[in-house]
Amino acid sequence: MANEPNTARKAFGDIAPALADYTDKVLFGEVWQRPGLSPRDRSLVTVAGLVAMYRSNELPFHLGKALDNGVSRDELIELITHLAFYSGWPTASTALGIARQVFAGRDA
Repeated sequence: MANEPNTARKAFGDIAPALADYTDKVLFGEVWQRPGLSPRDRSLVTVAGLVAMYRSNELPFHLGKALDNGVSRDELIELITHLAFYSGWPTASTALGIARQVFAGRDA
């Protein structure tokens, strides 16, 4: 889950090479490397947005990335709990199940 180029190319470059290239070079190469926020802060913002928008497909990757960027499990659970009051119980409940899976995968 590193910010290394070619992560998207490996995930879906066979079917969408242009999107993979934009993802690797622009999103993770330029946007995530901007000096205005630390990678840790960008992870918190991204996870919050994904939880609030019910983006369960992208959430596992970004929960792992957040852990890699120094966000603790307790902080992620607190973020999800906080968002239950803003984005709704279903979004938080879904995010908790995903977080449980991500954490378990890291413990294995």
